[in-house]
Order: sequence, then structure tokens, then C-alpha cells
Amino acid sequence: MMNMMHMMKVYAKSFFKKEEGQGMVEYALIIALIAIVVIAALILLGPQIAQIFENITDRLGEAPTGAPAP
Repeated sequence: MMNMMHMMKVYAKSFFKKEEGQGMVEYALIIALIAIVVIAALILLGPQIAQIFENITDRLGEAPTGAPAP
């Protein structure tokens, strides 16, 4: 019985000790979540942002260039 408890203790220690790849997986999950949020924001706000840029380019096209009129 004591030998079995010792083996389980050793196994548990070795199981929790193996964390080399765990950090990389967590970073990958965080990056994937951020990418999903950014894509969703662009889908929802994309038309509004496009309209803002169109308004800016229209106003720049109407602005005088500083050259004398003929």
C-alpha cells in the first residue's frame, strides 16, 4: 500500500512538472481570441470607417490647392 502511494506521488509530481508547451498554447489561445475580436470589430464598424474615409477624401478633393485660378 505504501509503495502504491509513493508511486502515485511520483507520478503526480512528474505530471505537474511537465509544463514546457503549456505557455505557448496559452499565448496562441490569447492571440486567437484577440484576432477574433478584431475581425468582429472590423466587420461591425467597417462600413462606418469606410464612410469616414470617403468623407475625408471628398473634402480633400474640394480643398483649394493654393495654385492661382486661371
